[in-house]
Amino acid sequence: MLIGIPRESKPGETLVAATAKTATQLQKLGYDVVVESGSGEAAEQTDAVFGAADVRVGSAEDVWAADIVVKVNAPNDDEISRLHKGATLVSMMAPARNPELVGKLADARVTGLAMDAVPRISRAQSMDVLSSMANVAGYRAVVEAAHEFGRQFTGQVTAAGKIPPARVFVVGAGVAGLAAIGAASAMGAVVRAFDVRPEVAEQVESMGAEFVTVDMRSEVSSDGYAGEMTEDQERATAAMYDEEARNADIVITTALIPGRPAPELIRAETVAGMGNGSVIVDMAAANGGNCDLTRADEKVVTDNQVTILGYTDLAGRLAAQTSQLYGTNIVNLFRLLTPEKDGQLTLDFDDVVQRGITVSNDGESMWPPPPVEVSAAPKQRTATEPAEAPKAKPEKPRDPKRKWYAAGLAAALFAPAAAFSPTEFLGHLTVFVLAVFVGYYVISNVAHALHTPLMSETNAISGIILIGGILQVGRDNLLVTALASLAVLIASINIFGGFLVTHRMLAMFRKG
Repeated sequence: MLIGIPRESKPGETLVAATAKTATQLQKLGYDVVVESGSGEAAEQTDAVFGAADVRVGSAEDVWAADIVVKVNAPNDDEISRLHKGATLVSMMAPARNPELVGKLADARVTGLAMDAVPRISRAQSMDVLSSMANVAGYRAVVEAAHEFGRQFTGQVTAAGKIPPARVFVVGAGVAGLAAIGAASAMGAVVRAFDVRPEVAEQVESMGAEFVTVDMRSEVSSDGYAGEMTEDQERATAAMYDEEARNADIVITTALIPGRPAPELIRAETVAGMGNGSVIVDMAAANGGNCDLTRADEKVVTDNQVTILGYTDLAGRLAAQTSQLYGTNIVNLFRLLTPEKDGQLTLDFDDVVQRGITVSNDGESMWPPPPVEVSAAPKQRTATEPAEAPKAKPEKPRDPKRKWYAAGLAAALFAPAAAFSPTEFLGHLTVFVLAVFVGYYVISNVAHALHTPLMSETNAISGIILIGGILQVGRDNLLVTALASLAVLIASINIFGGFLVTHRMLAMFRKG
């Protein structure tokens, strides 16, 4: 089957649905791929780059005549009319907010696969374009905020005085929010964040931010996203948003509700109370915005010099990287849809992932899909299920005298060995026993994070054992020679194995 990659028709779009690398991966699945000339220019994927990767570059007619057309944005009416009956269209479609588009695809007898409808389940994470783009957009939001803020994020103490660090408040701790938290923390800002899901507090704190708490009950919705806030929750959070925003230099909002307009969280009166030069980056601008004053795709400056950015193309401002991530999501989807790797797309509606992204098929609308239970949703207890599992029977405590019996037995066995052994034996055994005790207590108390540095120490110890074994190999006693040879073998394995593991660990931290 032929896969066509067209030029995006959305004005100002910089992304392309496939890069030279991902197009090559699609060809390895048995597909033929044709890319419209000039479609990847803004993402550093020129026709020459595609040609060097043996990917065919063709005209728009070649692309739209393909069996499968892969885009980034939803198609317009003209693009739908160019698809032939029975073709498959893969793109982001926002089907929950675009029922008219679903109907048009069904009327055109086109199979529509919505990349932004991938279920939030573990095995579908590699196809989740929303997460891929949100990750890039969260990082870029901090870059845009830093540019508009015009001051450094990191605090400093200089001869001319003390410079306080920038204060950043992030609303929402999803993929975009966590990416923004990580970027702002890495730049030296003091970051505070809030999410209506209290279970994400640990993730926020692991990124170096402080989680803001509000006294309210909150639950995770059945699809893994934060649900819409109730009136009680809105009242409980309104005062917190007002206080945090007024104290912050930069506010980044990411709150979205699937299939619904974005909730308004930052009021106009709150913006009026923010400091001169503050910045708000509203990442929900495409869905109406989290701030009352946000205008999609525009920069707004208020009377008190607060800058509000409503850019909806944050991910597209890092076009090369985002296109690569989107293309990789596409490749992972086609790996699922092409189990035989024979270039034949096969839809299995018994698979929740494939059913979840299919919005139309053979003239029929298939949206919405059946609900999918995800791991993020709390498990509901049935009426017949017991409230608590029965407690296990407590184990019978061990007899404290057993260790004394073991010590007595060891002493009885050691006595004849000490009586008939050479004089040097007792001295060597004493050193050996002490080494065992010291080694056990030292190694067992080392934190897991220090196990890799500890390899250097164990390599040094193994080096001593290796030298000792080599010196003993030439003895006349066969038993001593055998034990020494075994020591040389084991120590050598430990030394070379340790160096190999250390080398691989260090390679993870080398650039390039």
